[in-house]
Amino acid sequence: MTIALSLIAVLVAIAVIIIGAVVGAGGGGANAGPEASAEESTTPRPAPTAPPEPAVVDTFDKSAHSLDDPASIWVVVNQVRALNPEDYVPDDLVEVPVAHTWVPELRQEASDAVVAMFAAAADEADYYLASNSAFRSYDTQVELYGDGDDPTTAPPGHSEHQTGLAMDIGTEGGCTFECMDDSAEGEWLRANGYRFGFILRYPADKVEITGYPHESWHFRYVGVELATEMHDRGITTLEEFFDVPGGAAQ
Repeated sequence: MTIALSLIAVLVAIAVIIIGAVVGAGGGGANAGPEASAEESTTPRPAPTAPPEPAVVDTFDKSAHSLDDPASIWVVVNQVRALNPEDYVPDDLVEVPVAHTWVPELRQEASDAVVAMFAAAADEADYYLASNSAFRSYDTQVELYGDGDDPTTAPPGHSEHQTGLAMDIGTEGGCTFECMDDSAEGEWLRANGYRFGFILRYPADKVEITGYPHESWHFRYVGVELATEMHDRGITTLEEFFDVPGGAAQ
C-alpha cells in the first residue's frame, strides 16, 4: 500500500511537471505573437504602383482635306511646297467688307470668318482691326518678290496670299506689321483667332520650320476645326501638325 501511494505521488508530480512545461511553452508562443507582429508592422511595405496612363487616341481626321489641292482650306504652301498650278487663282474671291488699307479680297469662307472676327474684337475688347493685305495674284507676287531681298516675301507660286486664305491684319488706328508684336490687338488676335478658324502662320520660335521670319500680322484661315485642334494641342505650324517639309528653299 505504501509503495502504491508512493508511485501515485510520483506520477502526479511528473504530470504536474509536464503540464507546467506545456503551459510555459504555450505562454512563450503567445508572448512571441505580438512581438512578431510588431516586427512585421515596422517592415516598410512597397508603394502601390500607379496605374499606367491611358493611351491617347488621335481621333482627328488629318485626311479630311487635301494638303496639296490649292482650293483646299488646308493646303500647305511654303518655300518648298508650291501651289499647283503656280498661277492658281481662287474662283470664289469676294471683297471683304472690313476696314482696310487696300480693298481686300479673300475666298468667301475666309471672308465671312474675318468679318466675324473683326466684329468680335470690337464687341468683346473694343479693338478695331483693319486689313493691310489679302489676296495677291501670281503676277503681283512676281513684282513684290523682285530679287528676293525681302525674307518676308514669298516667291511667286509659294505665297499664302495667293490662296485667298491669308490676311495681313493691323488696326484702324494705323498699326501695321511689326507694331502688332506688342499691341493689345495683336495679343487678342493670337489668343482668339482660332475661334474663327485662323492661326498665326509664322510664329517667332518656328522660323526654321516655316522658312519665314516672325510675322505677327499674318493670319491664315484653316477653318475652326483645324485651328481649334492645333490650339488645344499646342501645335503652332501646319508643317508640324501634318508632318510636311518646310524651311527655307535651298
